[in-house]
Amino acid sequence: MNLSLLLARSARAFPHLPAVALGEHVLHDYAALAERVARLAGGLRAGLGLLPQQRVALAMKNCPQYVELLFACWHAGLCAVPINAKLHPRELAFIFQDTAAGVCFVTADLAEAAAAAQAEAPALQRVIDVAGVDYASLLRHAPMAPDDSGPLDLAWLFYTSGTTGKPKGVMLTHGNLLAATLAYFSDVDTIAPGDAILHAAAMSHGSGLYILPHVAKAACNVAPASGGFDEAEIFALLRAHRGVTLFAAPTMVKRLVAHAGQAGADCTNLKTIVYGGGPMYVEDCKAAMRVFGCRLAQIYGQGESPMTITAMDKALHADTAHPRYEQRLASVGLPFTGIEVCVADADDHPLPTGEIGEVLVRGATVMAGYLNQPEATAQTLRGGWLHTGDVGFLDEEGFLTLRDRSKDVIISGGSNIYPREVEEVLLRHPAVAEASVVGAPDAEWGEVVLAFVVPRPGTQVDAAGLDALCLDHIARFKRPKRYVFLEALPKNATGKVLKTELRERL
Repeated sequence: MNLSLLLARSARAFPHLPAVALGEHVLHDYAALAERVARLAGGLRAGLGLLPQQRVALAMKNCPQYVELLFACWHAGLCAVPINAKLHPRELAFIFQDTAAGVCFVTADLAEAAAAAQAEAPALQRVIDVAGVDYASLLRHAPMAPDDSGPLDLAWLFYTSGTTGKPKGVMLTHGNLLAATLAYFSDVDTIAPGDAILHAAAMSHGSGLYILPHVAKAACNVAPASGGFDEAEIFALLRAHRGVTLFAAPTMVKRLVAHAGQAGADCTNLKTIVYGGGPMYVEDCKAAMRVFGCRLAQIYGQGESPMTITAMDKALHADTAHPRYEQRLASVGLPFTGIEVCVADADDHPLPTGEIGEVLVRGATVMAGYLNQPEATAQTLRGGWLHTGDVGFLDEEGFLTLRDRSKDVIISGGSNIYPREVEEVLLRHPAVAEASVVGAPDAEWGEVVLAFVVPRPGTQVDAAGLDALCLDHIARFKRPKRYVFLEALPKNATGKVLKTELRERL
């Protein structure tokens, strides 16, 4: 089934319900959105000459065009490549080349970065500003019929760096995303026609994935005028839209709680806050429930099984009488319906209840593999299970609690930062002999990047020089917030850096 049929169904059943809004202002109802998507699809295929399954990059901050471009790609039988808007031009160039994207759509703030990246990615033929005349001309094409894409065809390429430092393109099919959409209804929340989702988190990531269930149920997709997260703006938009859902990282939830306490904000139209993307501490969760009431739901997932490993719905959050209520809040919930979760030892043997091991997952939401990386695919999906790299345990009721992340990923403000990627940049400096990057606890962001650096003998290096190097190669949010200079890194007998010991020094 082509995902574009979700939109077609809502457009037939609820043509006059609002589909897309910018801030408080509705731009298109469902009939108009379906018409625009069919015309854009025609423009992509007939106007730009793109072929079925060709990649279309989206380097944009949150905006209304995100919704119509995703569905236009699927309607046209193309694969969307939503890209983190914070990435460095060199990182954009890698994704353009790896996907062989023929066109990249941008918002004005990303146009310069995409143009710089295009110089290093000869496969990319066009960069189109969604506010420009070229985009408008695509909408003048004749509408095309939906492509006959099947469940195994690629729909979304999600780029996530790995511990090797090389970004990996997670291949998500129409079948994967349809299964994730249905999983939302079974285990996260209900959606009624005329409800809304407010996209304050990145539409290139989790919030964008939630476009699908909301379109499937004829809800309005609201892009904030700011294009991102602003507490005051969010509470203002709650007055303009009803039945509002918000996907938020824990740090965003904390900021909303603080703002609501200061401003006495009206939460009448807030239906649900779905949180994920990092650890939510029990006390922070309780504080949010004191402010927002029983409106919190949690999900745990990763790009390889997007938003769909475990969930804890609003009813479980509200069940304060349960004798294990505190332990449940500290967990990431129950496996989604139809998703198998196993905790295994180093040899992939299932462990008994309560024992800690790696979290393994299998089900219809698990990726098809990594683009152009068969060895990484085979390793991650060995034995038919997705090896998440996360460490935790299952309790007697089936709730999963995470204890650590074996991949050492740093989650700062809901964004994943991979230490090896930062370390490789630091090692470019001629005065750096060794570097090891860890996450340091931070009250606001959850974690921040901290780099332990060993200078070469007889040389000098300072934080300013390392900052400049990082800003030239990686996105600003990935650079270390602090540097600690050491004579040597702690290592075990085989020469492996002991990051646990480094964290203990914090």
